[in-house]
Amino acid sequence: MPPIPQFPKQRQPVLLGAAAAAIATGVAVYAYARRKLHPPLPTVPHVDLHRYAGLWHEVARLPTRFEKGCQHVTAEYKLRPDGKVAVRNTCHKEGLEGPVETATAVARAIDATNARLKVQFFWPFEGDYWILDLDLADYQYALVGEPSRKNLWLLSRAPHLERNRRDRLVARAKELGFPVENLIYTPQPEK
Repeated sequence: MPPIPQFPKQRQPVLLGAAAAAIATGVAVYAYARRKLHPPLPTVPHVDLHRYAGLWHEVARLPTRFEKGCQHVTAEYKLRPDGKVAVRNTCHKEGLEGPVETATAVARAIDATNARLKVQFFWPFEGDYWILDLDLADYQYALVGEPSRKNLWLLSRAPHLERNRRDRLVARAKELGFPVENLIYTPQPEK
């Protein structure tokens, strides 16, 4: 068997650097290509975070690893003195009265519309939270998603949303390129 060629020690860092650069370039190209699969995602023109604050009930969602088995899901938002938003998500596991799990986060607006936020559940990772549709008159329902179209939530101030309003939000999400056929309709109490 022929001997395996060995590179001189001084060339190894150059080869490792070249390999790292090639991998980084590949990752960047892949990320860019994924973003270009969908047209830009429009948001509502402006969100009053004081009015948006409060308790919201999840009406429907696209499947997510962190909400597996969740029912009776709520999200509560509180505006902080520094202008950021405190987030508290609550889920009842495997039943409307099942064990409660909560997750807390901090959100910050990334533009003057307040319709595009970054949410951080743990440092240093942030996720997109874009408000795509909102009852601008009364802030009673919202459609929230993110540019990759992997995450989507229909939210309502009440545990249940009128069927025609829910259907309109689902149709809007479909227009925006979300896979609405995969929506999970969240069980909520009948209160």
